[in-house]
Amino acid sequence: MTNAMRNLTKAALMAALMTSAAWAGTAAAATLKIATDSGAKGSDAGNAIETWAKEIEAATNGDLKFEIFYQNELGGQQEVFDLLMAGDVDLMLNWPMTSYDKRISLIYTPYMFTDWSEALTAYGKDGWLSSALAGVYADAGLKYLGAWPEGFNGVGTKGGHATTFEAAKTFKVRVPPVSPFTETIAAMGYQTATIDWGELYSAIQTGVVDGDSANVIFYDYKYFGDVLTDYVHTRQQFLTGILTANMESWDKLSPEQQQAVAAGAEKVMLAQFDAAKQADDGYVEEWKKLGHKYIELTDEEIASLRRTVRETVWPQMEALIGADLLDLVRQHASAD
Repeated sequence: MTNAMRNLTKAALMAALMTSAAWAGTAAAATLKIATDSGAKGSDAGNAIETWAKEIEAATNGDLKFEIFYQNELGGQQEVFDLLMAGDVDLMLNWPMTSYDKRISLIYTPYMFTDWSEALTAYGKDGWLSSALAGVYADAGLKYLGAWPEGFNGVGTKGGHATTFEAAKTFKVRVPPVSPFTETIAAMGYQTATIDWGELYSAIQTGVVDGDSANVIFYDYKYFGDVLTDYVHTRQQFLTGILTANMESWDKLSPEQQQAVAAGAEKVMLAQFDAAKQADDGYVEEWKKLGHKYIELTDEEIASLRRTVRETVWPQMEALIGADLLDLVRQHASAD
């Protein structure tokens, strides 16, 4: 081993010892890393992690301070999630990744509920879905601290739209590479294509696909408003980010600091439930101002879709989330 290598090894050891000392004993003071994988500074997600950090700093009288990292500052979505798993990021607002535990797909189970009050009941502090996700995240080495909702998704298309299974067959739409998005949209009648987010605009523009089937209306308005013309609010999934902590980082905090982190997360979550519903309504109006069509399905149309998708997709979910979690969904999901 060269002298230079020995010096590097000694430096790395000293850094590890200093980090350990900073966390030791009473966990009195520390600087943590907080990140989001989706949201630049000034965005809603960026503002959310800033608010969360400020709430914690205030509640701990500055004993906990934060370095804040926004979208792409630490890498792509999977890379930042890997950093959270490794403890190189302590707290995070992320969009659920299933690479470490497929049971996180529970969050994407279609048609568990179709209105905001049911969503809040499920994702509230002691809600049935929050309790289930807390166990899944704990098994993956993460502390689940709450939801950060965007709303119910739909299908955006160009040159027309579908409200029935038969009509949907004429459209090919993009799905993200996460189960059960493909299975859900196929059960609704659409042709599907897995396309990366960064390539979606050109795929719609060139006719590779006719639209986007995964997102709340904000994204179709913001990024594809000039190439899409119709949006059907099918409400197949309730999309939400998740407020999480690396479990080892969490365990190093004192009980009082843990309470501050959890209370801050709950405050951010509840504020977002109010803000997201209002924002969703606002973007519907902006979409219409572009001269586009927005279709809110009737209760009967939603009920028909819900029955079809549940009958087709829910049995397939057992391989992803297990029989126990699927039984929990069946117990608590809204009635057909």
